[in-house]
Amino acid sequence: MKVAAIQMVSDTHLPTNLERAAALLAEAAASGAELAVLPEYFCLLGQRDTDKLQIQEALGAGPIQDFLARTARQLGLWIVGGTLPLTVGDGSRVRNSSLVFDPSGACVARYDKIHLFRFDNGQERFDESRVLEPGAEPVLFELLARDGQRWRIGLSICYDLRFPELYRSYAAQGVDLLLVPSAFTHTTGQAHWELLLRARAVENLAYVLAPAQGGLHANGRRTWGHSLLVDPWGTVLAERAEGEAVVLGTLDAARLAQCRSQLPALEHRTL
Repeated sequence: MKVAAIQMVSDTHLPTNLERAAALLAEAAASGAELAVLPEYFCLLGQRDTDKLQIQEALGAGPIQDFLARTARQLGLWIVGGTLPLTVGDGSRVRNSSLVFDPSGACVARYDKIHLFRFDNGQERFDESRVLEPGAEPVLFELLARDGQRWRIGLSICYDLRFPELYRSYAAQGVDLLLVPSAFTHTTGQAHWELLLRARAVENLAYVLAPAQGGLHANGRRTWGHSLLVDPWGTVLAERAEGEAVVLGTLDAARLAQCRSQLPALEHRTL
């Protein structure tokens, strides 16, 4: 199955971001992708953390969700909508949520980011807990490819990547592909991005597809990019460093089975 990681350099204007996402998704579909995954915050990287609150949507209603459903239906494409802010409680906080739309435009899965990023090196400061409420549950969905192959897909978001127990829970459920839509900072991405993605692939004997924000944004923030696809042996199959891109790769069920057969580490777990 051909898959696409959509790399963006999202700005502070929602309509512009949706327009760019539409063009990149259309390119992915025209290239034969069956599944396309947008990056974290594809719809907005605002001037302030609280800008997310201004575009929040209730589950099932809103222009961002309408866009994702309509685009999936028009292109006949599975789309994982990176992340968008979904309302919780009185709206003073939101969930950073990843929604999955099938080719009919139906929303078939929702994952809320569990681990909230906090970082302070004296020059850069981030604390997602100021506006985000964490999720609590891993979410896995199944995708039936055009060739009849069924893929079990585990959802995660950005900072979740640093918590291997989440991915091990997916491995215990027979996951085949792990998704990691992200907006890694340039500092942390340069240090750890590829290292962690390849580790998650190797230790769980699964493919990893990681679309990212990649470049200098209108708000002055610089993200690492390097959207990529890793196979279950830890080999990087496709990658793009910076800038808008459709990063294409192919999932091979036979390759997955081969890796698991020659090194059956998942069968050797004792904890």
